[in-house]
Formats: sequence, C-alpha cells, structure tokens
Amino acid sequence: MRRLFFSVLAGFGATSVHLALMALKRGAGVMPEFDPYEDLQRLLSAATAGSFQPPSWLLAYLNGALILGFVFGRIFPYLPGRTALARGAAFGFAAWLCLGLGLLPFAGRGIFGIDLNLGVSPAALMLAMVMIYAITMSLLYGWLMTESAETKKGLHNLSAEAVTTGRNPP
Repeated sequence: MRRLFFSVLAGFGATSVHLALMALKRGAGVMPEFDPYEDLQRLLSAATAGSFQPPSWLLAYLNGALILGFVFGRIFPYLPGRTALARGAAFGFAAWLCLGLGLLPFAGRGIFGIDLNLGVSPAALMLAMVMIYAITMSLLYGWLMTESAETKKGLHNLSAEAVTTGRNPP
C-alpha cells in the first residue's frame, strides 16, 4: 500500500512540474499547434459522445498521477538501471515511444507528430517533456521510498526512553 501511495504522490509531483512547463510553453508561444493534452481531450470527447470533457489540468492529473503513477510504482523494481535516475529515463523513453507511435497517430498527428509539418520539433519537445516528467517522478519516488525505509528502520531502533523523551540514549 505504501508503494502505491508513494507512486501516486510522485506522479502528482511530476505532473505538477510537467504542467508548469506546459504553461511556459504555451505562454512563450512555442509550437501552439502541438498540444497532446488537447488531442487526448478531443479523443476522449469523441469516444464518449461529448459527455466527458474534463479541464485539461484535471486530465493531466488523472493520467499523470493516478494512471501513470500507479503503473510506474508497479514496474519500478523491474525497470532497467540501478538508480532512480536511470529507471526514470527508461520509463520516460518507453512512454515517449508509446505516445509517438500510439497517441499521436491515433489523434491524426502522424508518427511522432510528423503530420504537423514541423520536422522533428514535436518529437524532440515531447521527448524532453516526457523525460523531465519521468525522471522527476522516479527521483521523487526513490526519495520517498528511501525516506520511508529510513524512518521505519529508525523507529525499530528506538528505545523506550527515546520514545518517551524524544532523545536517543548515548
């Protein structure tokens, strides 16, 4: 249960970072025609005959924190790499492939957004954004799991005196 909670919490933190970067992208006017959240929202609306139209920030948290956070927590031990950074990069690369070969063609944007006629820019931007999201989530998850293990370990080593006085004996 702890792993599930921490993975969703890490997904929430990473999604917050991702949304801030997306707001900067929009504010700076970088590739306004490339907005995967709008594509996903359009696809969901079409699939549900318009009855499901959440705000894009809510859709981002549902996807990034709940769904991907849950999936990430389940597969984290099996991802290649010995560090949270390497595992996050592996997860990010896999997510980038899924988006570029799955969501974007399904949304009519072509493989890696090639049909937008922007060259490799959509694929490069998506790779950077997904890697920032995945590595942030992995680092947060690794930190939460480590801190939790340290706290749990420390609680087992406390004496009765430390619990009542708040100080460990010498």
